[in-house]
Amino acid sequence: MTDAALNFIAGEWVAAGDAAPDINPSNTNDVVGLYPRASAADAERAIAAARAAFPGWSRSTPQERYEILKRISDEILARKDEIGRMLSREEGKTLPEGIGETVRAGQIFAFFAGECLRLSGEIVPSVRPGVGVEMTREAVGVVGLITPWNFPVAIPAWKIAPALAYGNCVVFKPADLVPGTAHLLGEIIAKAGLPAGVFNMVMGRGSVVGETLLRAPGIDAISFTGSVSTGRRVAAAAVEASPMKKIQLEMGGKNPLVVLDDADLKIAVECAVNGAFFSTGQRCTASSRLIVTEGIHDRFVEAVAERLKGLVVDDALKAGTHIGPVVDQSQLDQNLKYVAIAKDEGARLVIGGDRLNRETPGFYMAPALFADVDNRMRVAREEIFGPVGVVIRAKGYDEALAIANDTEFGLSSGICTTSLKHAQHFKRNAEAGMVMVNLPTAGVDYHVPFGGRKGSSYGPREQGAYAKEFYTTVKTSYTLA
Repeated sequence: MTDAALNFIAGEWVAAGDAAPDINPSNTNDVVGLYPRASAADAERAIAAARAAFPGWSRSTPQERYEILKRISDEILARKDEIGRMLSREEGKTLPEGIGETVRAGQIFAFFAGECLRLSGEIVPSVRPGVGVEMTREAVGVVGLITPWNFPVAIPAWKIAPALAYGNCVVFKPADLVPGTAHLLGEIIAKAGLPAGVFNMVMGRGSVVGETLLRAPGIDAISFTGSVSTGRRVAAAAVEASPMKKIQLEMGGKNPLVVLDDADLKIAVECAVNGAFFSTGQRCTASSRLIVTEGIHDRFVEAVAERLKGLVVDDALKAGTHIGPVVDQSQLDQNLKYVAIAKDEGARLVIGGDRLNRETPGFYMAPALFADVDNRMRVAREEIFGPVGVVIRAKGYDEALAIANDTEFGLSSGICTTSLKHAQHFKRNAEAGMVMVNLPTAGVDYHVPFGGRKGSSYGPREQGAYAKEFYTTVKTSYTLA
């Protein structure tokens, strides 16, 4: 394996001056491939290419854009096993999860193919006689897309697809940890029939490529998904840039799942285990705080611990694996650090939390469940981004709701209950962008808005028809009859 993959700039595959290995977290002896680490100059060339392509693409017909996005969707779905396997091999999701995420990416492109044909405007009468007023939407311009490692194909899809559907040109910077899946997606997009420069993929470090996108005057908007700390820097840089850039930020979560005494215990356990531990807990929507009322608390903790005992932690590509490895050594170290912090703070470790050895060397960790947690503890305040769930006892519904809302985050919030009264009240009063009733906090549909409140999100929502709020700008035109 000597040849490095290539970046895609101005309609051509081009080499970068440097490359880095992509390592399989299930087997660190397995090098998935060599992928480019672009320079600032590479990123600048991509921006210039997108800038040059924008006038033509922004005025392309809805039919042309529809056909291209539909071709992308069809090929993603036709190659779902190949892409899903690559995703699981380099990120650590189980193979069913990797294939499932790939199918979701194909569905997203299909949805936005349809959106190409659904974009509309408004005509209203003016308050002045003889004047007509027309409101239309136009592409925002050249968009820099910066995506995270935990959803290597779905998140790029839900940024790239609407950007193209609404007539924007794209400079795409995938996460440095998972370049293989992004490269497969880039190959599909590159041969779908887009004019040169409309789509560009520049791989590399955020400190190089990402910073170039933030500072470049040729970028009109930035859509970023990642950590809160990086998101704040993205926002500051976008405001300081000249001209200022439109921004869309999806950041962290410390999502609560409230379990009331009247909950169906089996449903509550499955919601908790799925939300907190599947995908190795590496989801911004993970149920990292399990807030449980007193009457069901002990039975719930016991049942979750028993359920965790039956989960298989192993190679992501092995049949029968429920939870794959953590993505890399740095993330594993962070997870284990929080396990130690929880113990030091006085939380009770119910099960798990230790590093595991398997047949191949990898970043394996037993899912950790803590009880006797106070919501003021660091493990209840800070995003861990690993398979660590904490149980917080509440006296009743009112206290559980107050604890659920007592966080700087506000992405997803869930409740398990058979009470319609409590379910309705929680939906109205949970301080989150998304609310789940008797469902895991993780797991969303692609045709409806995705996003949160407080420190979790900033700017317009992603996904569904609401995506046009970010990827288009509104023009109001007046005409004297």
